[in-house]
Amino acid sequence: MSLPIWTPDALSSEARAYAASVWRLVEAQHRVSTLKLVDTLDEQALLEDILEESKPVLPPECAGLDYLLATPFRYGAIYPHGSRFRRAGRTLGVYYAAEGVSTALAEMAFYRLLFYAESPDTPWPADAADYTAFSASVMTGAAVDLTRPPFDRDSAAWTHLTDYSACQALADTARAASVDVIRYRSVRDPGGGSNVALLSAGAFAAPQPLERQTWRIRLSPAGVQAICDFPVVRLAFPPDAFAADPRIREMRWNRG
Repeated sequence: MSLPIWTPDALSSEARAYAASVWRLVEAQHRVSTLKLVDTLDEQALLEDILEESKPVLPPECAGLDYLLATPFRYGAIYPHGSRFRRAGRTLGVYYAAEGVSTALAEMAFYRLLFYAESPDTPWPADAADYTAFSASVMTGAAVDLTRPPFDRDSAAWTHLTDYSACQALADTARAASVDVIRYRSVRDPGGGSNVALLSAGAFAAPQPLERQTWRIRLSPAGVQAICDFPVVRLAFPPDAFAADPRIREMRWNRG
């Protein structure tokens, strides 16, 4: 696939203001997992501090940010696999989020299924897993929107299901042009929602998440079911929801 060619100056000339609340999901064990290792909350706080000191360093721009916002920007560790806007290796961090919680759930559902697609002998989990969805305020004067002109003429490159080379090259140029945010269409969301990739933690407009929701996500031969009790929301992704991706289309759904 030939890559769209953008120079930093050309990309900078297309940058526009962007402001939104964006959503991301993490497993709900991100805090309570250490509680079972200690006897008191004070001991847990001490253990969390020790673990924090052992992790790769955060860049200065993350100072004061909640760890949920700052974690994707940790440097030092090798990024084992490339993602849409981040190359594999010792590369700069990217904060991926969605403009709607349903899109964030679709992304999470897809990548959970992808694990099982690549591990055909792994049985489905016996129980639903708990996740925390949280929103963050983003505001910048330097964003590019791949869903709008002139970028949409290369939409096939930006939305390829498995080849991220065009997007990774664009992200390299965007960093050189001091672009903070890339907005793009989610190729995982059956509802056609949009995602954002924050290339800089400086794009956060507030240091703490704005809103949190607790979701339970179940994987089974019937697909993925997601339930939130407050507010009450039910979402389902049947086995054909992500069938456009060959890895999911060829997955063995019936397993132990």
